[in-house]
Amino acid sequence: MPAGMAASASAPAPGASSNTMPATGTASARAAIPSVTSTGSAMPATPPTGSASAQSAMPSDTGTAPSSTTLSEAGRIAVDASVAALRAAAVAMHEKSGTAPGLIAVGDPDAHYARGVEALKSKDGPTAIAELSACVQAAPSRADCRWELGWAYSLDGRWSETLTQWTQVRALKPDQPDLEGALTQARSQAALQARLAQPVDGTPRPPPPPGAKVRIRATGDLMLGTTVPEGYLPPEGGASVIASVRPLLEDADLTFVNLEGPLCDTGRTTKCRSPANCYAFRSPTSFGQYIKDAGVDVVSTANNHSGDFGEECRRTTESTLDALGIAWSGPPGSVATMERNGLKIGLVAFHTSAGCNHLNNLPNATALVKQVAATHDIVVVSFHGGAEGGKALHVPQGREMFFGEDRGDLRVFTHAVVDAGAHLVLGHGPHVARAMEFYQGRLIAYSMGNFATYGRFNLKGPQGLGMVLEVELDGQGRFSNGRILPTKQVGEGITQPDPAGNVVSLVRKLSQEDFPDTGARIADDGRLSPRQAPVTAAGSAP
Repeated sequence: MPAGMAASASAPAPGASSNTMPATGTASARAAIPSVTSTGSAMPATPPTGSASAQSAMPSDTGTAPSSTTLSEAGRIAVDASVAALRAAAVAMHEKSGTAPGLIAVGDPDAHYARGVEALKSKDGPTAIAELSACVQAAPSRADCRWELGWAYSLDGRWSETLTQWTQVRALKPDQPDLEGALTQARSQAALQARLAQPVDGTPRPPPPPGAKVRIRATGDLMLGTTVPEGYLPPEGGASVIASVRPLLEDADLTFVNLEGPLCDTGRTTKCRSPANCYAFRSPTSFGQYIKDAGVDVVSTANNHSGDFGEECRRTTESTLDALGIAWSGPPGSVATMERNGLKIGLVAFHTSAGCNHLNNLPNATALVKQVAATHDIVVVSFHGGAEGGKALHVPQGREMFFGEDRGDLRVFTHAVVDAGAHLVLGHGPHVARAMEFYQGRLIAYSMGNFATYGRFNLKGPQGLGMVLEVELDGQGRFSNGRILPTKQVGEGITQPDPAGNVVSLVRKLSQEDFPDTGARIADDGRLSPRQAPVTAAGSAP
């Protein structure tokens, strides 16, 4: 962003930024998602915030919960009623047809639970749902059966049913570990599903101003220092980490980074087994100002470190960014909207986790991009995916697995979001730079590498190389020009321009090897161009 340009956190004036996402933990969130009774039937939406009757009728998701004794007793009464109804329905179905599809004979709840958990481990959703449902029928007050049943439903994308089970877990066992984060995830995903079920806005957008264009600069992972474990804050302050590359970030209409970890001063983490083996990040909230001062306009919070210190720090990060006027996207359904040069620009950030806009749920991902494309002139997709480290330089065919985690089929995902309306796709997560290709005339950067990752990262070889990627798009979102501005990290992670341009030659080589027909042409000075004449993406203007 040009020096001196201030982005408003709320005003819709040109240059302003905003975020849209399903609210969580508020009356507005409960209005967005139909309330679910213990029998699974929909109830009227909760009245809006400010209604005393609504606030007294429903326990606040953010306030002090009723005592566990009262809540648990109420939960058991509701659960018993729901299970009785379920059993009656199953018996009636069985008597009529002789079979009950999807149901199994109810037996020992411990056996059902054990088989259900094993099915969950192997990601066998139908078996897990059947076994854990039988456990709930046999022992309706067992919170563990309902907790795992919620996860089983989530495997199948049945988020409303997940929310029902976890709401009842809260009634039965309010101190269930990780419950609040799971409930937030389920609420947001259920709200997103309801939103995506609505028809795409077909109202034609007004044409962009004649000659309108936008120059975007983007980087990969940014983490300016962490308070956990101790001893990993830069001694000269967070601003010192990126002081040498600030001119590269400031000189753009719109500047993007992946914010690798929360901005928070509180919270707790369960990721650290010991100080020596702790890869949970938490930067002080004061570091947000350094990011703002460097010209950053929009960030992704969709990554595997955004939840390192729980929901409290997720919300603190978002409120800190809002106060600074930095737009963000990350949680399910969240979209960052900005206006530049008369163009309405939407950025959607994805990660391989259902706690964020979910990269691995391709139908939802493409549906969300289509909705954003219908209401914006330009759509940018950011994604955090792929394996990590010096051995993860190449973009493989098919899904990438990393320590048992599904890190996405990135070729399929990136092409699908372009087909859905994305004009530019920006990747990060492997902690190394990867290839770039043009698909349907749209640039896809599979990973921009480590940009500024102080103290806790291996910066040897390619892991110490990064970039500021510059891309200019015209008013129709078409690629006009682009270039790689090479950077490197020295010492503990101080970012500097790299006159040798090592990342340029690396990305050129990877692009030729991984995408021999569609890989970007990359000149010695980092300038980008497609190998073939651009092909207009489906649905865009010629």
